[in-house]
Amino acid sequence: MLTLNGLPKSSCAGITRRELLQIGGAGLLGLSLPKLFAAQSTSAPFRGGRAKSVIFLFLFGGPSQLETFDLKPDAPREIRGPFTPIRSRTPDLLMCEHLSRLAGISNKFGIIRTMSHSYNDHSGAAHYLQTGRRWHLPVGGGFSATPEDWPSMGSIVEYLSQQAPGGLDKHSPSYAVLPNWLGRLQDVGQYRRPGQYAGWLGNGYNPMTTRIDKRGKSDNPYWRDCPDPELNYTIEGLDPLVPMDRVRERDALLRQLESIRSRLASGEADALDQHRKRAMALIASDTMAAALDIRREPEQIRDRYGRHLFGQSCLMARRFVEAGTRFVTVHYDCVDGYSWDSHLTSDDVRNHLLPTFDQACAALLCDLEERGLLDETLVVAIGEMGRTPVANAKWGRGHWSTCFPALLAGAGIRGGTVYGKTDAKAEYPTEGTVTPEDLAKTIYWALGVDPEMFLSNRQGRPVPLVESGRPLIQLFG
Repeated sequence: MLTLNGLPKSSCAGITRRELLQIGGAGLLGLSLPKLFAAQSTSAPFRGGRAKSVIFLFLFGGPSQLETFDLKPDAPREIRGPFTPIRSRTPDLLMCEHLSRLAGISNKFGIIRTMSHSYNDHSGAAHYLQTGRRWHLPVGGGFSATPEDWPSMGSIVEYLSQQAPGGLDKHSPSYAVLPNWLGRLQDVGQYRRPGQYAGWLGNGYNPMTTRIDKRGKSDNPYWRDCPDPELNYTIEGLDPLVPMDRVRERDALLRQLESIRSRLASGEADALDQHRKRAMALIASDTMAAALDIRREPEQIRDRYGRHLFGQSCLMARRFVEAGTRFVTVHYDCVDGYSWDSHLTSDDVRNHLLPTFDQACAALLCDLEERGLLDETLVVAIGEMGRTPVANAKWGRGHWSTCFPALLAGAGIRGGTVYGKTDAKAEYPTEGTVTPEDLAKTIYWALGVDPEMFLSNRQGRPVPLVESGRPLIQLFG
């Protein structure tokens, strides 16, 4: 039996869904591409998934595998690092002493030790991890997002949500980025890093992004306590948030943009129109106004997450999920040029980065569970790469993309488990290598999005959502 939905299935002749789409796209079955994609879009975009939402904690810069979830206490001193391994609630999982909260609840999450790719560059790797596709620029070939980038997983979710009936009228975004777009607070360059946007799919599917400023050049709000006046989560591009009595006036001003629509290519004009409709729904939404006001949370809950920007942004992600957002990315970005990108020393890793990540991530998992949301929310915590096994004299480490960990929890993920094995130096996987394509397909599968689906690119040609890989269904119970 042949089906066009779900995971690929073969007909009696052994033809897969992907092959059928390719044949249909060539006109061999009398089906035009518009008809094929129309048939796809009429079915529910999220069917049978374990997760209603995803919270993607992106630790940009590359946390070290040897200082987090793949400690090697028997390795030579220059490899094993300066931190003491501690036992967790998971058999055979040693964790860093500065992740004690997570170690105490490791029965709630699983660890992938064997994430691996060959794009040993921050921007390209950030694109790869957030899209499941290699960046079109070579390693070292660029820093900032381009219109040719592949759409992020969140943008795909936004696209599918908007295609559903009433999708443009939702009072919450399907894709949001907190607390800033990746690169905004970095001292060097302020690059708009690739991977977080809709790319060639169109601006109408970019995330709703909030904005939080820092005090000065040397300030890092991600790990210091932030008083409430600084935690004014405003929507990027809609500052100040427009009061209800000004919505009609603002709409009239936006309508003036229609006078230049004839100058835009049709695809760009359509994207602008969708983006405007979506922006208007957001600024008029009581739901989002309430979600953005973190002061509505009880003081003890806010203290539990930590009053630093990363902790409060993880709490905000939970609030967005409760408001109906399907995909929320929380950036723990570099600010001082290094942070997680710990080339020089491990001091910040020890004193700030690990403790704040430990506090916020543990609080998020426990809070979701207590609210009955963990079973329907997939939480992923990951960097875009790991660090070199051999450290310098101050325990700084360089880029290392061939072996690094990921934490997955919720939505049926089997807690207290470890997937994959690495060599004695945490240098290479020896069993169970996981690629960014595998991770992307796993996330799509968990959301009920067919990981084998095709999109229509700008030329109207069918392109697979993810080129290769397979969903790691074995991670789920």
